[in-house]
Amino acid sequence: MQPANLFPLIVVLVAIAFALGYARSRALAMPLGGIRNLKSLPFYYAARAAMWCGLPALLILACWLGFEAKVIQTLIVGSLPAELRPDTAGQASLVLSQISNVASGALSGDFAPEGIAAAAERLEALRAQSTFMMTALVLSIAVLGGFIAWLRIAPHINAREKVESTLRKIFFLCAALAILTTVGIIFSVIFETIRFFGKVSFIEFFFGTSWSPQTAIRADQVGADGAFGMIPLFVGTLLISSIAMLVAVPVGLMSAIYLSEYASKPVRAIFKPALEMLAGVPTVVYGFFAALTVAPFISDIAEAIGLSASSQSALAAGLVMGIMIIPFVSSLSDDVINAVPQTMRDGSLALGATQSETMKKVIFPAALPGIMGGVLLAVSRAIGETMIVVMAAGLAANMTANPLEAVTTVTVQIVTLLVGDQEFDSAKTLAAFALGMMLFIVTLLLNIVALHVVRKYREQYD
Repeated sequence: MQPANLFPLIVVLVAIAFALGYARSRALAMPLGGIRNLKSLPFYYAARAAMWCGLPALLILACWLGFEAKVIQTLIVGSLPAELRPDTAGQASLVLSQISNVASGALSGDFAPEGIAAAAERLEALRAQSTFMMTALVLSIAVLGGFIAWLRIAPHINAREKVESTLRKIFFLCAALAILTTVGIIFSVIFETIRFFGKVSFIEFFFGTSWSPQTAIRADQVGADGAFGMIPLFVGTLLISSIAMLVAVPVGLMSAIYLSEYASKPVRAIFKPALEMLAGVPTVVYGFFAALTVAPFISDIAEAIGLSASSQSALAAGLVMGIMIIPFVSSLSDDVINAVPQTMRDGSLALGATQSETMKKVIFPAALPGIMGGVLLAVSRAIGETMIVVMAAGLAANMTANPLEAVTTVTVQIVTLLVGDQEFDSAKTLAAFALGMMLFIVTLLLNIVALHVVRKYREQYD
């Protein structure tokens, strides 16, 4: 049975275990005078039976699926004839790919070596055996676990405490998994960054003003020395993000203030969903709009007033990115403003303040922590945007403050460096990890600053 069919069957067994556990707990309670004489409610006994049925089975299923492919590949490679047995990981990958193609029918066995065809048959047999054993084991564990839990139902057992203890452990594992994933990402980037600085000078990367990472990937290739100064990339990122924030923050904040404090209910019911629809537009559509409409328009306006503007410019990318980010600022700010207690509004108006003064002196300061969170989210969104920059601002790493010139950003260069077949032992590809590390540090500093502002005003207005 395939995992896609096995999982619903486990869910059905869990539901059956829950129902049987509920029925048994009520049946045991009847001779004692009712469920009030149970240590816990019947629901908790049923939930405990469902957990005993489902959790071990799902754990076995996850482990099996995680290790099945690796074990089968090891067995297949070990069974190959000596002349076909790969010596390197790359050769092993090619041989396994050929065996899988023959097994799936994508490649005819008549055109493959005899050992490959035999390995394909063995691969199909191992997969069938693995699927059968997995199904039998998982279903047996589920049935056995549910049956044991059903037998262990007793009035003196505090099922609620055991269920809540199990749930706390599950929640802890989920939180730990998220933290460990984050730590793993950080350390993987750090190790690659250290390798990069082993090839490129620390001073050149942080203080260099030229970015041209076109170096030779292999020793037998001819390539330039390359330039790895990150300053032009961060200047371009800062320029485009600043333009986007100058558009998104005022427009988003003012629209949130209008919709929450001044707009009538019919107007709010129409304009708020319409504004939030901007968040659902794919970034590539914004990129087309920026490249085909906004950038030529800016170029024509610049020529009309005697300025020189590139066909791809930071201004075009920043303006369209700002339009894209408006819903992030507007929606979050609107929710935060509406969350301010009505008593604060009533108190201000009762003291003689106008609606405008109430908004400026009471509501806005009280909502500032949440607004800062929305602005921070918008800044992070602007820094991480790639598609609009590629289509509207270009790939040129120019260190300029002129918004009419073409620039590039850190994320665009990371994508450019890692596109195609690359060997992760050259300065060119390792530079992507160094840029990612610097971007992570910048984002972390932004979070620290925003957290400081939030704490300051939260202490004042709580």
